[in-house]
Amino acid sequence: MDLSGKVAIVTGSGRGLGLAYATELARAGAAVVVNDVDPAVADEAVVSITAAGGTAVAEVVPVGTSEAAQALVDRAVSEFGRLDVLVNNAGILRDATLWKMSDEDFDAVITTHLRGTFTCTRAAAVRMREQGEGGRIICVGSPTGQVGNFGQTNYAAAKAGIVGMVRTWAMELARARITVNAIVPVAATAMTETVPFLKPYVDALKAGEPLPAFARQQLGFGGPQDAAGLVAFLASDDAAGITGQAVGIGGDRLALWSHPSEVVVEFADGTGWSADAIAGVWADRFAPSQQTVGQQLPESPK
Repeated sequence: MDLSGKVAIVTGSGRGLGLAYATELARAGAAVVVNDVDPAVADEAVVSITAAGGTAVAEVVPVGTSEAAQALVDRAVSEFGRLDVLVNNAGILRDATLWKMSDEDFDAVITTHLRGTFTCTRAAAVRMREQGEGGRIICVGSPTGQVGNFGQTNYAAAKAGIVGMVRTWAMELARARITVNAIVPVAATAMTETVPFLKPYVDALKAGEPLPAFARQQLGFGGPQDAAGLVAFLASDDAAGITGQAVGIGGDRLALWSHPSEVVVEFADGTGWSADAIAGVWADRFAPSQQTVGQQLPESPK
């Protein structure tokens, strides 16, 4: 991918997946605004990108507010003269079961993930529409937002909401030639290293050991760099016809997620559906098609 002349913002890009995205965009030729809440981490990311021959600056600001979003866009324009790509990656975790989750834990995750994606996309869309040359907005979802996960009410709500906004924005920004897509990555990061069944693979990556095919393919699990190519592709001219999609990436696995759709439909005969009538048809017509919740993962080979 040749992204020469393009300017990108990557939120939450001081480390982990965000850094991998920013590094790959820069490697392809884009100038990148790196973002993190820790100045030292942000500066270190810029040094690593520029040392490899890329172009990057840091904007230290916590994503969530309109002011933070505007500061990111203003930095891109003041440094590089334009904005072509936004990657909404910033995120935090505050895991707890429903009955133990505090208001503060819920609000913190929603503010960073959901409100942050909204405010940054709004600011970027305004600038891209003013430029009149189209643009690329890439939002980061999660399998948790697609199917749920125990102990992650706040995170699931935020990530599901992000994909819902992506579908809406794809329609609203189509006339301006701005594509909006979600990626659904799975990789070894601070957010996944606490997941018990992934720990052996995280430890292997930390030790520099190759992952087995089961992890890279059946689980779709790898390092952050394995997810970066999808971001560069969606940021490119080659992806001009792709919008409103949720695309999974991880290890050796690339997948297109479906949109929610009706799986069983029955009609009453002009009288509507009473509770008794629903009970009469549910077992035979609807129960066999009920959907699972949570990720349905294959068993590891012995």
